[in-house]
Amino acid sequence: MVRVVRAVLPKGNSSVHLRDTLGAIYQDELFADVYPDRGQPAYSPWRLALVTIFQCMKHLTDRQAADAVRSRLDWNYALSLELLDPGFDHTVLSEFRTRLVALTAEERF
Repeated sequence: MVRVVRAVLPKGNSSVHLRDTLGAIYQDELFADVYPDRGQPAYSPWRLALVTIFQCMKHLTDRQAADAVRSRLDWNYALSLELLDPGFDHTVLSEFRTRLVALTAEERF
């Protein structure tokens, strides 16, 4: 993935620079209480947090942000995803924000 991103974006961009400079910004443990212990496996909370940040930076709707996870190399790189990662349904973002607000956990950003 790194070689592909460097070849396609040799100068990088804000997403690439963010990952290169700060590494993994969030860890799942920071958002562990937002998800139940049982049930369907959830998309990684730290990734949803970072997607939410990118979404705000780019003024994207939930659908556009979910599409960006599937289609943008720089986002895949910043999110430490495999090139063929299928992403997630756009409704996951609103569910994530709802859980954050319900637990008053939004200040963790």
